[in-house]
Amino acid sequence: MLQLDLIQTLAFGGLVLFLGHGLCRIIPLLARYNLPSPIVGGLLIAVAVLIARGHGLTLFRFDTALQSPLMIGFFTCIGLSASVSLLRTGGPQVMMLFVISTVFAFVQNVVGAALAWSFGLPPLFGVLAGSVTLTGGPATGLAFAPLFEEAGIAGAGSIAIAMAMAGIVSGGLIGGPVSTLLIERHRLSERNGVPVTPVGAPQAPESSAPSGADEEHGTLKCVVAILAAMWLGAWVSKGCAALGLTLPATIGAMLAGAAVRNFDDATRWIGLSQRTIENVGAVALSLFLVMAMMTLDLSNLAALALPLISILLVQIGVIAVACWWPVFPLMGRDYQSAVLSGGFAGFMLGTTANAIAVMRTLVERYGPAPRAFLVAPLVGAFFVDFTNALIITGFLNFWR
Repeated sequence: MLQLDLIQTLAFGGLVLFLGHGLCRIIPLLARYNLPSPIVGGLLIAVAVLIARGHGLTLFRFDTALQSPLMIGFFTCIGLSASVSLLRTGGPQVMMLFVISTVFAFVQNVVGAALAWSFGLPPLFGVLAGSVTLTGGPATGLAFAPLFEEAGIAGAGSIAIAMAMAGIVSGGLIGGPVSTLLIERHRLSERNGVPVTPVGAPQAPESSAPSGADEEHGTLKCVVAILAAMWLGAWVSKGCAALGLTLPATIGAMLAGAAVRNFDDATRWIGLSQRTIENVGAVALSLFLVMAMMTLDLSNLAALALPLISILLVQIGVIAVACWWPVFPLMGRDYQSAVLSGGFAGFMLGTTANAIAVMRTLVERYGPAPRAFLVAPLVGAFFVDFTNALIITGFLNFWR
């Protein structure tokens, strides 16, 4: 058995992460469905551990003390990306899709809970197989898994990963066909829409390259702001716990991050760089995911295959219908709305990378849709993650 301390576990996770990157590059199927590299690499280790355990062997003993801070850091970065001014800048279509996505994240949980109850399972099982792992993807699924374990859902981490990966593949599979049907049924092309970026759309900020000292200072400000928001968020969570409300540390930190971001937007006192926040969040997410994956117990999945598959199929149907209505008509009933419908399916069943891949395939065939490429990433990568985390927390408190 290989026993790893805190730093060695982090280093091993980093190596496994790059193993996942390599596998995604050399195996076309993995790249096609945008499976996250940390999931691919970590799953390989989890499977190896499962096989070894079946033969009475223990391969690794990990020290996962850093897993929770990395997870909280990632959600803090989500909060620091939740800018009200950015939501306004994106235009009314961003706001509209944000509202639609939030509503259907709630619907996913209601549908999942109802189907879980029909199988004689706790409603929270359906919530875990709802927006936690579909809209939220593997990151949110693994982040909330310990709370679902505490609420009585055994093997929540393994269930979350199985559902999230199935959702990613499903989103990639149905997004393109749904948009194609909309485009061909309504005889749309890019000339039917208005293929221009809305006035005031967010662009890459810097007009000139910052000096090394300025870049270092900007990065330091962002890191300190993230750490301060994590600290403040811990107090928020403790205060809610004192009131009898279960508020995960991730949500407290996310809310604190949102407060810091919007304070900075209003005053410009800190001068946070969105690009740096995204980069720090991406690093924290990758390391958290790979560490969480390496320690998963996959032995709980076999008995739950039927309810999970049934819930997934119904959830796919719900999102497919949502693409036709309300997404397509409310987003403009034009070519770009059809492309955006495919992106909606991508991030409501998987990840923003899924949404981008679906839309890129469509525009290569039918023509450019710049409005769709503005709206979908803003909603899928920033805003719906924020409201989805609050929705999940509400369901947890309701059914605990």
